[in-house]
Amino acid sequence: MPDFALQPRSGLEHLLRPGVYGAGGDEPGVAITLRADLALALVMGRKDKTDDVRRRLQERFGIALPMTAQRGEDGEKGGTGAGPETLRFIWAGPGRWLAVTSTQTSAELEAALRSALSDAASVVTQTDGRCVLYVSGPRAREMLSQGVPVDIDPRVFGPGHAALTLAGHVNVHLWQLDPAPAYAFAVPRSFAASFCEWLFAAAAKYGVLVCPP
Repeated sequence: MPDFALQPRSGLEHLLRPGVYGAGGDEPGVAITLRADLALALVMGRKDKTDDVRRRLQERFGIALPMTAQRGEDGEKGGTGAGPETLRFIWAGPGRWLAVTSTQTSAELEAALRSALSDAASVVTQTDGRCVLYVSGPRAREMLSQGVPVDIDPRVFGPGHAALTLAGHVNVHLWQLDPAPAYAFAVPRSFAASFCEWLFAAAAKYGVLVCPP
């Protein structure tokens, strides 16, 4: 009988085979990591309930919910940008946030948020609807500036900042993880392959390191 208790699969494994590609020799300028271990949920505050949503999430998870285009810090344990994520909320528009964690399943995350928010917000799982990729490396900012129209200059866009924007022709949810710089992209699954193809084309001249998931 087949064993379905396997590592999560994104459908991008055939495109993101670990290795070094393009120019750059042994020191590629861009690194790409597929985060297939993350659970995602979209939280949408109901009318006149934003303050209630903020209060409940602060009480339940110890997180100050970002009200502008930023990322909330990890609740409880904290953490670095590329490591285990207890729970983060990334601004996703007025009254909306993307919840991200690597320590719960999609069902557990959805249940925890529904329990905490009750009638204050709607919660919609996004784990199967979006792929998350981390893009980092010394040439990452230069490479992304070729196809991301928002200003990601470090003087105006730094760790914790977020944006709903385009990468190439694909709608993405972008947030910066750390000053290195490292960025996270949440991409609709139906456009994830196109996004990866754009990444490879834009990064080829700098050299690309595809890291194991």
